[in-house]
Amino acid sequence: MIYVFKTNIKTKSQVKKLKPHIDKILPGGEWNFDLEDCDKILRIDCKENIVLNIIDLLKAHKFDCEELE
Repeated sequence: MIYVFKTNIKTKSQVKKLKPHIDKILPGGEWNFDLEDCDKILRIDCKENIVLNIIDLLKAHKFDCEELE
């Protein structure tokens, strides 16, 4: 399943800071940020429903995150 989130992540260093935390939630899942997109998209491809986990993680690190339909 592919999940798409709108975030306010702006830099590669912010992504690097989040990487170990996202990897921990998504063992075996694939994910990436599109920092060129105006919505700073986070795409996740995994089998489990991780929506709340990802939103909670980013909010815990003071970032905005909402799932896009």
